Amino acid sequence: MWSVILALCGLLVGGIINVLADDLPERAGVSRPRCPHCHKQYPITAWLGLSRWLLHQGKCPACGKTTHWRYPVVELSTAILWAIVPLVLTNPGNILFTALFIAILLLIIVIDLEHRLILHVVTLPTTLLALLSTFVNPDPNNSPLVALLGAAAGFLIFYLLYLLGTFLFGPGALGFGDVMLSMTMGAMLGLLRIPFALIIGILLGGIISILLLLLRRSSARTYLPYGQYLAIGGIIMLLWGNQILDWYIGPIGQ
Repeated sequence: MWSVILALCGLLVGGIINVLADDLPERAGVSRPRCPHCHKQYPITAWLGLSRWLLHQGKCPACGKTTHWRYPVVELSTAILWAIVPLVLTNPGNILFTALFIAILLLIIVIDLEHRLILHVVTLPTTLLALLSTFVNPDPNNSPLVALLGAAAGFLIFYLLYLLGTFLFGPGALGFGDVMLSMTMGAMLGLLRIPFALIIGILLGGIISILLLLLRRSSARTYLPYGQYLAIGGIIMLLWGNQILDWYIGPIGQ
């Protein structure tokens, strides 16, 4: 039952993510959903990308231009991930904050993919929120101190990688936004889980980069947004981080 409710809420939140992904990179105020082609605001029946596909043949009611596939995909992805949250977590506070943090990471993925940006206006408030959430939602794997140490570790690890990449490959090898995202994820996940999230993200980025090179879809000098892979690692650890910790640390403690 909770999965169904959260899935429906996730559809709506996915619509909000789409609006923010359009407006934040432009440094514009957040507005009602509007067509990126004619810039006219959608009627309420077309606010969601999914509803435009179902009710308006996937087109803008005003200009008739086709809605980009990103809009329904983000909404459905948010709905699916939010539906999973109560299946793997039981504490109401953990469910609430995990769903919220997943939505923020999805926003970061979309903006990084489309604009190659990880905005401080997203990462800095989220880091603060993640730290404050540990005071109202006690979690043995992410107490206030553990979250603070996780943020510091995430920042330090990727800052060192940022310096190394700059030294080896020149400016732009890694963006400083990736460093800030790593810090934000450290605050979300805590000291024990952030290393796993970063490892997953780095491995994903490496595998995809190699595949693109083999398929000749990119070259050694092609810039590939890295934040998306880190954020995916963060989502995986938000949902299954405790199980991964138990699997990895359990045998050591036995």
